[in-house]
This record gives sequence, structure tokens and C-alpha cells, in this order.
Amino acid sequence: MLGNLGPWEIILILVVVLLVFGAKRLPEMGAAMGKGIKEFKANIKEVKDSIEGVDDAPGARGISERSRMDSPNPVDDREPKKLSE
Repeated sequence: MLGNLGPWEIILILVVVLLVFGAKRLPEMGAAMGKGIKEFKANIKEVKDSIEGVDDAPGARGISERSRMDSPNPVDDREPKKLSE
């Protein structure tokens, strides 16, 4: 994304942002962006875990995926997870 921008272009963009928003407002904006990114990553992880059916406890799934694949008759006795949970 920033591959085509040189150092002078980046400095110019930062100076314009500083002039538009002011030095007082920039730390607040940075903190808000950091919190937003952190919350976004947490939500993405939560959705990914719910899709994969992973619980918080390390041994909560019972038989591991690897041992089920290696066994001659893999049996999955877990109930399917509902999307509303």
C-alpha cells in the first residue's frame, strides 16, 4: 500500500494531517484507532473460533482432530454447534 510512496510524500501527508487536525487532537485519534483495531481483531478471532467450533478450554473438544483422522473409524459424537450461541 505504501510501496509507491517515498519518504518525502509520507512526510508531506503527515504535515497536512497535523495542520488539519492539530497537535492536540492527534494523540486522541491515535488512541481511538488503536482501540478500534484491537476490538476488530478480537471480534475477528471470536468469529473465526465460533466458525471452527473451538472452545476456550484446551481439552474441551475431546478427541483431537489428528487422532480422529488416524483412527480407522472416526466417530464424531459432538453435537453440532448452533450459530445463535
